[in-house]
Amino acid sequence: MRVPNIAASLLVLVGCGSGATRSPVASSSYVPRTRDVAITTVPLLVKELTKTYPFLVRDFAAGGVLAGKEVYAFSPSTITAVSGDTLRLTLLNPEDDDHAFVLRNFFVKLPPQSRVDTTYVVGAAGIYPFSCSVPAHLPMMRGELVVLSADQVRAPLDRTTAAQTQSR
Repeated sequence: MRVPNIAASLLVLVGCGSGATRSPVASSSYVPRTRDVAITTVPLLVKELTKTYPFLVRDFAAGGVLAGKEVYAFSPSTITAVSGDTLRLTLLNPEDDDHAFVLRNFFVKLPPQSRVDTTYVVGAAGIYPFSCSVPAHLPMMRGELVVLSADQVRAPLDRTTAAQTQSR
C-alpha cells in the first residue's frame, strides 16, 4: 500500500485553489530620513561619589580597581539608523568633566555643562563603535551605531500609497 505525500498534496491544493490571492507588496524603496537623537553623558562611578558611598574610597585609591579611572556612560549607548540617514545629534554633558563623542571619522568635544547640536550622515551598513576620547573614561564610556542596509528595510506605507496599492 502506497502512502500519499501529504505535504505535496497540500501544496497542490493551496496553489491551485480558486480563492487564493496575493497580498499587495510595497514596491517603494527606502527613502533616507533625518532622525533626532539626544545622547547624554552619565556618571556611574566617579570620585565625587566617595562621600555617598564610602566603600569607593578604596576603589579610587592607588592600587584600587578604579585608580585613575571613572566610570561614565553614554545614554543611550546604542543608536540604530539606516544607511543614508542623517542623524541630528544633541549631545549633552550636564556635569563638570570634559568628554568627547568619537565615531568613525567624527569627533565632537563636549565641554562641561554643555549642549552641542550637530549632524552626522550615516554611511554603509555595519556596526560602528563610538566612545569618549578621555583616557580615564575608557574602556567603559562607549556605545554602538548600528547601521541597517537601505535595501533590507521596508519603508512603511503612508495612507495614500497603501490605498493605491490595495486598489490594484
